[in-house]
Amino acid sequence: MIKGLISLAFGALSFGIAEFVVMGLLPYFAQDFEVSVADAGKTISWYALGVVAGAFFMVFCRKFNLKYLMLGIITLHLIGITLTAFAPSFELLLYCRFISGLPHGCFFGVGAIIAQRIADVGKSNSAMAIMVAGQTVSNVFGVPLGTALANSFAWQAIFYLMIAWGVFVLISMIIYLPDTGKLEPGSFLDQFKFLKIRAPHLIFLSIFVGNGGIFCVQTYISLVLTDLIGIALTLVPAVLIGVGFTMMVFNILSGKLADKSSPGKVTLGFLSLSVVCMIFISFAGSVIPALGVVAMCIVSGVLFGVGTPQQVSIVRTAKGGELLGVALGQVAFNFGNAVGAYIGAIPLTLGLGVRAIPLVGASLVILGVIAIYIYTRFDEQRFLPKR
Repeated sequence: MIKGLISLAFGALSFGIAEFVVMGLLPYFAQDFEVSVADAGKTISWYALGVVAGAFFMVFCRKFNLKYLMLGIITLHLIGITLTAFAPSFELLLYCRFISGLPHGCFFGVGAIIAQRIADVGKSNSAMAIMVAGQTVSNVFGVPLGTALANSFAWQAIFYLMIAWGVFVLISMIIYLPDTGKLEPGSFLDQFKFLKIRAPHLIFLSIFVGNGGIFCVQTYISLVLTDLIGIALTLVPAVLIGVGFTMMVFNILSGKLADKSSPGKVTLGFLSLSVVCMIFISFAGSVIPALGVVAMCIVSGVLFGVGTPQQVSIVRTAKGGELLGVALGQVAFNFGNAVGAYIGAIPLTLGLGVRAIPLVGASLVILGVIAIYIYTRFDEQRFLPKR
């Protein structure tokens, strides 16, 4: 089991770097392709569009063997990052980013189901956390490495490394990923039946507004740290490393807690904690900067503290449509991030100042708390496995 889960974690690491590394590469894109940094930011949006488009491909994958489907996903991922590394123009770079995003939601959709199937009894949340751990590592090491390589050599350097890593991931999955067969038989329309019940919609809503509210603050983390909490700009990279390690710890912790309690309760607890921390940052972060930094690390860490239990909840409530369910969860996550980043800029546009950003984010997360509370209180019990 563990070797299969580690191969999935290796894949999550690769996808995490592919998604997030460009945030540090925008100035280098702008310089090489002679576009503005704002235009270079479209490479993030095009990847997100690819994630959304690729997620809906899952409705046609029901009859495929899960392992072979995963190998196809990794192959497409390899093609996307290879094309990105050799993109000759900015327009083609955008298309390459779109292609790179296509397999993203598919990977986490298929990977979530495989992780559930190969997990030991009562350890499904911990198994999912191992897979997601690869994505948290990408935030700690992959993104800073990509920026450092771009500064020392060229922005393509990180993609060259990713190509080699992608080949390694493909080989490791061929060798170590067990064959878990296909999904349960059913018609094309059967996979949509789970959408008739309330439970999965509450989970999707908690992902969209809950995670989106956190990303509202996460997008402007440097501004919050310097202009609100009051730390020096030179200390921001150190705080970001702390954020990455908090994500890693919260991801593993949430898996263990969800195995002992329930995914819904763990999601509810972490989202509520993020609300408290955002309110603290807004009103007292500048008064006690050390605690403000700790609170900011916690808020960012919650993104991965809720990721595992949310995905497990989707798999359990999307009976007969697991692939579609987890893929839609990725759509909710990415769409929520995009909306959260947009809403986070509104206080600045209106001249309300940086202090208002955590409060806006907290307002969104509260909606997510309400959604997951309703699910946990009234729906979750019938989806929990029998102990």
